[in-house]
Amino acid sequence: METYGKGILKGLMVTLTRFVNTYLDDIKWWGKRYYTPEGLAHRTSKDARGVFTVQYPEEKLVVPEEFRVNPFLIYDEADNGEQDIRCTACGICAKACPPQCIWIVRGSDPETGKPIKKPTEFYIDFDICMNCGFCAEYCPFDAIKMDHDYEIASYGRNLADMEGLLKPASYYAQIRPLNYAREEAAKAEKAAAKAKTA
Repeated sequence: METYGKGILKGLMVTLTRFVNTYLDDIKWWGKRYYTPEGLAHRTSKDARGVFTVQYPEEKLVVPEEFRVNPFLIYDEADNGEQDIRCTACGICAKACPPQCIWIVRGSDPETGKPIKKPTEFYIDFDICMNCGFCAEYCPFDAIKMDHDYEIASYGRNLADMEGLLKPASYYAQIRPLNYAREEAAKAEKAAAKAKTA
């Protein structure tokens, strides 16, 4: 005769085992399991027992380099302190954007009225953005990249303008060092090939 409730007992045993293992691991680590980099690394490893919960916001997981949240615009820092914005207002990012949350207004020369290769306005509606990264992928000038900052909750509408979107190339190098190194190596190769043919 089959016993009823065997599955429930098995499930309760799993819960009880986790409960006991949590306290055993806490005793083993003796106050170093939480709020320390070593404790966080242990709880995210395969050797962890008991509770795995990260005590956010005091503890934060290290995000991988390819982690992406919202796009931002890159500018190069000139020697005189000026910001050399990489964006040429070509509009490829706005065309590639699936939810159409990017708006760009191209600048014009005040004397001739002809368009120039700089945006005067650049907006991204983060409430609509789905963080797909197509804008960064299709940008031919490496002017738009994906950020790692996921703490962006706000009480109002999250519409970022040019001032809120601009970040230096050094910031990009800090959050994505491998990608930055690859891109710089590719630029150097291209410049060397161009110099060779000239």
